[in-house]
Amino acid sequence: MLENEIERRLAKRSSGIMDKEDYYISAVLLPLIKINNEHHILFEVRAQDLDVQPGEVCFPGGGVEFQELDRLHEAAIRETSEELGISQEDVELLGALDVLPTPMGKLIYPFVGKMLTTEIAPNKEEVEEVFTVPLSFLKNNPPARSYADVATQYSSDFPFGKIPPTYKRTWQKRWSLPIYYLEYDRFFIWGITAKILNNFLKLCMPAFGC
Repeated sequence: MLENEIERRLAKRSSGIMDKEDYYISAVLLPLIKINNEHHILFEVRAQDLDVQPGEVCFPGGGVEFQELDRLHEAAIRETSEELGISQEDVELLGALDVLPTPMGKLIYPFVGKMLTTEIAPNKEEVEEVFTVPLSFLKNNPPARSYADVATQYSSDFPFGKIPPTYKRTWQKRWSLPIYYLEYDRFFIWGITAKILNNFLKLCMPAFGC
């Protein structure tokens, strides 16, 4: 029977992410580092001459190679090693945060790692500088939350005339997207990086419901 065949097919699989192959998949690491007996989070400032997001604050990480799709944490550690000029053995994996799909077609897998060294030599081709923020500061100053309107622009081959008229009126503006941001010293942390940071604070710090 058809129902039995459907049940058989679904019973053998776990839920995944629909159309995952259409996303740009990346893995990043939120690095914890101890400075003067106090825990900090390390951030990078991207090099100014990069084509994508030059000068922005981010976590170490990058695109995942095909052979790493089942070892995403290894990709995050590898990218961290290359960007910070440290050995992969200098990063101890602590766990994973929530997966972040973005409206820009990215699927980001964030991990948390403990830095076992403070001897960092950033790759200047990718990283302009690094800085750290104490957890004690973040405990009392979590990222703020604002919103930005997200619009849709359809391609010419979409049969726009066939959708309900009520939908057309609101097609261009679809929803308000939450945007997180945080100022620390002379640095402005925002967007995806601030959202990952906020997820970490909610999951892992007692002051945020842990």
